[in-house]
Amino acid sequence: MLANGHTVVQIMEQLAPKHYAVENDKIGLQLGTLGKPISHILVALDVTDEVVDEAIAAGAELLIAHHAIIFRPLSKLDTSTPAGKLYEKLIKNDIAVYIAHTNLDVTDGGINDWMADLVGIKPEGRVCLEEVHTDQLNKLVVFVPKGYEEKVLEAIWSAGGGQIGDYSRCSFMIEGTGTFLPGEGTTPYIGAPGKLERTAEVRLEVVVPDSLKRKAVQAMLKAHPYDEVAYDLYEIDLTGRSVGLGRAGKLSEPVTLAELTERVKQVFEVPVVRVVGDADRVVRKVAVLGGSGARYVRHAIFAGADVLITGDIDYHTAHDALAAGIAIIDPGHNVEKIMKQRTADWLNVQLQSRKSDTKALASAIHTEPFTFV
Repeated sequence: MLANGHTVVQIMEQLAPKHYAVENDKIGLQLGTLGKPISHILVALDVTDEVVDEAIAAGAELLIAHHAIIFRPLSKLDTSTPAGKLYEKLIKNDIAVYIAHTNLDVTDGGINDWMADLVGIKPEGRVCLEEVHTDQLNKLVVFVPKGYEEKVLEAIWSAGGGQIGDYSRCSFMIEGTGTFLPGEGTTPYIGAPGKLERTAEVRLEVVVPDSLKRKAVQAMLKAHPYDEVAYDLYEIDLTGRSVGLGRAGKLSEPVTLAELTERVKQVFEVPVVRVVGDADRVVRKVAVLGGSGARYVRHAIFAGADVLITGDIDYHTAHDALAAGIAIIDPGHNVEKIMKQRTADWLNVQLQSRKSDTKALASAIHTEPFTFV
């Protein structure tokens, strides 16, 4: 069975929720339709003419990319321009384009975490360089007939409720007596129409993040035995987990800047890097940020990093870093290519768990625009 395009995107957004994106970031469906069966998904860093040809050859109906193909509103669609020709080729071959950009950067287990893993930053104590999104917390309160509390709780927990800091499956319950009078024509789970009923019930309270409240309520209603469910959902003066750009943390063991530079070249498969700082300097704490990180040097310093690994560092920023005492390794913007295989692998695991025949492929096209001579 092939997955529908909407289903594929729902799966993708479990990894990279849209609300995690930086404000005004151009993400989501940018071209085509999701209302069709998908046999193959091509995951790419950039959508270039060569990548589109690759998608056509692979029989892909959906392209999931990191970098947007439409950055600003179109005033016209001129198919004689390079961009227009690209859009035309995608439309004629019925290939939809979906973008996951900063939401894939910041999410747990996304690009910034993949970069941190590759350079050897320990997961313990790893922090973000800049907070992007913090979930507001809500309290879901529901009244359940005694004996059904575990089933309903399990449904809410499975939907993401009950997470407080590093503790999961949190809840509170208290027993009491519920009353209700079923109206004429009703088929109550307990009692009979026209007769006041008193029944033993359990009041359940579970914390639910704003981003998951709809999913949690739907799961609760599905698991609840009553046809009319009494529940409350209200905002509380607490916030939940935060996600953000970049990562900083300690290495498993100290290395020199020269040794770390060689590691960066190897794990990101780049022939050369630009380095700011003393090659013999001992590095204990490292910050990483995919893409263009020039404006995050101060964030890395604040996080206590000895070195920042990121792309697109300009001349004046390099001088500022030298003066501030932080080293920089710039392997280029294209290191975000690590998202291709990892995203495809993640999608395939999720699709297989749903017994879907849809396959995700990582683009083999190298989209680095620079030639190193």
